[in-house]
Amino acid sequence: MASSFQAVSTVGALSYPNAIAWSDENLIAIASGHLVTILNPALPLAPRGLVTISTGEPPFTIGVVDRNDLLTACLLPTSLSRDTRPCVRSISWSPIGLAPNAGCLLAVCTTEGRVKLYRPPFCDFCAEWIEVVDVSNRLYEYLASISFGEQEACTTSKTSDEHATENRLANEDSDIVLRRGRKRRKAVASRIVKDSISDEQDDETGKERQELSMVLYTGTAPLKVDNSKRNVSASKSKAKPRKKIPEHSTQPLITADKYASRSSMLSSLVVAWSPVLQLTSKTCSIPQNGSSVSLLAVGGKSGQVSIWRVSVPNYFSIEHGGVPTTATIVALLQAHHTWITAISWALLDSDSSNPHVLLATGSTDGSVKIWLAYNEQLLKSTESNHASFSLLEVIAVDNAPVSVLSLAMPDKFSDKILLAIGKVSGSSEVWICDVSSSKFDKVGLYEMHDHVVTGLAWAFDGRSLYSCSQDNFVRSWILSDGVLREVPIPSNTPRLRSSTDLPDAYISCLGLAVSPGNLVIAMVRNFDQDLLDPMYQQRTQKAAVDFFWIGAQQVNPLSDFSPDVVIPGFPGKELVCWELNILWSLKQYENQNKPLVVWDIVAALLAFKCSSAKRVILSELKPEQINCKEQNLQGLDCTEEEKLMMWIELLLSSERELRERLVGLSFSAFTSLSLRSHSTTVSSQPGDWFPVGLAQMEQWVSLNRDVVQDQLRVLAIEVGKHKERNRLQLSGNASTEKCSYCSSSVPFESSEVAFCQGVGHGHKLARCAVSMEVCPLTPLWFCMSCHRQVFRLPPETLFALPEYPVDFKSSATNICSKPLCPFCGILLQRLQPDFLLSASPV
Repeated sequence: MASSFQAVSTVGALSYPNAIAWSDENLIAIASGHLVTILNPALPLAPRGLVTISTGEPPFTIGVVDRNDLLTACLLPTSLSRDTRPCVRSISWSPIGLAPNAGCLLAVCTTEGRVKLYRPPFCDFCAEWIEVVDVSNRLYEYLASISFGEQEACTTSKTSDEHATENRLANEDSDIVLRRGRKRRKAVASRIVKDSISDEQDDETGKERQELSMVLYTGTAPLKVDNSKRNVSASKSKAKPRKKIPEHSTQPLITADKYASRSSMLSSLVVAWSPVLQLTSKTCSIPQNGSSVSLLAVGGKSGQVSIWRVSVPNYFSIEHGGVPTTATIVALLQAHHTWITAISWALLDSDSSNPHVLLATGSTDGSVKIWLAYNEQLLKSTESNHASFSLLEVIAVDNAPVSVLSLAMPDKFSDKILLAIGKVSGSSEVWICDVSSSKFDKVGLYEMHDHVVTGLAWAFDGRSLYSCSQDNFVRSWILSDGVLREVPIPSNTPRLRSSTDLPDAYISCLGLAVSPGNLVIAMVRNFDQDLLDPMYQQRTQKAAVDFFWIGAQQVNPLSDFSPDVVIPGFPGKELVCWELNILWSLKQYENQNKPLVVWDIVAALLAFKCSSAKRVILSELKPEQINCKEQNLQGLDCTEEEKLMMWIELLLSSERELRERLVGLSFSAFTSLSLRSHSTTVSSQPGDWFPVGLAQMEQWVSLNRDVVQDQLRVLAIEVGKHKERNRLQLSGNASTEKCSYCSSSVPFESSEVAFCQGVGHGHKLARCAVSMEVCPLTPLWFCMSCHRQVFRLPPETLFALPEYPVDFKSSATNICSKPLCPFCGILLQRLQPDFLLSASPV
């Protein structure tokens, strides 16, 4: 097998399939025991984020069950449960833009059946991620409001069966005399029955008591007893006193079957997020504030799938973490009649006004069902609609339970999807589904592994499939001409850095994930503890994440051309594959809906640069070197002057054009606003964009008058006229600036940095990359790529301009601001020190 170029260990062992997930903002989550470890693949050894699964969650009260029904067949799994500490069963990343800081939310499902949503601790100065929504609590409230879907029972009086049960329990004195075999029964029942007695009774008498009426729960404790309303005698005699049934029970007496049904409805097993669904026709890599949603599917033991609509926040912030996250249940789908073990989403025709939303569900009965969603009901309905999905196809070949599902949407086919199904038997099936004609063709059934298939991931537009299993094997497959064939994972890979000193003692692989650019694959594997050093390794190394290059994967037949460069140690065929795959990866970002994450591309180029420094040119310029009056390149140390100068000139022209676009949009919005304004003040709503820094922008245009477009100079003159005519001053458009440290005046000399005129050399201050104003000392947005700082977010229209120069016609209202770098296009983060132990996404 190919060797990894980097690897990191985790302190928790893996337990369930699909134990790793890769987010759109380049973060990796690993479900390891009672922890979810969140790391940055660019800085794998840096501080990590954590989600700790707490114990002692308050259970859900769902009814009273007779003690004699405790060990019936339907209650045995609950009665005999011995999980002392819950662990993570399923994880899933939301699309980018759902967190208050425009990042991703993480959905976590535990073995207790609990589902919660977490956000990054961008303003909490800790490593622990912050809970924002308890989905299970909201599901319980909804099910309780509809009586768990059961027929309404009479609430005015008790039924005759209930009275007969209570009379039988009250006359049971002769059956509860202490005997020798009682110790054995208490050993079994001690974990599921908890005696609650009055304060004056001593512990010894309390241990000898058995309760007759039990209030059963589902949650952290399998079965508990509620005796808070019962008066118990403090007698120390060994004879069992007469037991009384509480006259006023707060919970109804239900049958064992009804309790098992309610418990299964509240016990979740798997979670999965859908792609972003736009309520409007606008497109952007960051969803639009308040008008975009994502659907969270939660599958449980009852075979039902609850669909939750989570809206994008009305505005993004890095100063306050209290931006509310709204989650509304919009559908409760009875997908199967057995446990749901796998869920996957697909979005077809994403560029159209009415895209198709597909949901695939897998169950323990071996069946897979494909559902088509009714977008109108899901996006706009305020109540749970059971008719929000229609069944397209049922795929059932054998009775082996489904362990994982993976969907892919090839770009060349707008109405087709690729479906990969992994089974616990080790086999896998691949299907090609034509949604427009409702035609489902089976590619084949493949015996991929000898044990449970624990991970499936498509790459390179559905042309490559990767699988892993509990047998510790990871395999690569190529889909060509309707045939799936196995190919080796490329072994000759560029080495980014030396791998961590981890033992090669793996025993099982529990999941894999492909990077956003499809050039790296990450897999998680458990260590064989018997092969580790008990003193130094067994305590801290339970599992590891390995990163492998797959950029040299051949997914298409190659022509007879040879690579332009030759790197010693690398075959020409692999270099050609690298070139084609990198170009394919870059082309994917022409779609404005795809978030810009190029870590794997840059990391691969850096690795090639280390292998052959003279062949790969990556210039390293600071922002102040790029836009400092933008008039010369003197003082730059260039090894290959001609080639490097060409790249620097291209970089300078691109930076200048982006700056001109931003300035042009600001000038146009200001003139439009001033023409329609009838007051001297203009207010804005959170999340709306308004032009600021106009004085600094005018000075920038004046300094670069010889290189900017004529249209921009005309707009600058119009802005000056409107200022004199209307005297309209928007907040944040002061022409004079002061130093944040000494209050000295700050002249405008560069769009990147500023120096105050204080005593001595003055303070060096950073300017906002959007407004060109001096940045304050408050928390700032930060670009991890170009290291620019932002405190005024750019407008979303900046990232959708088709060409330049254009006629800047902008409305001053209904323009949303987006936390994207105006020059790099990647997601902005909060600037904070590394010692705060918070995740630092790229």
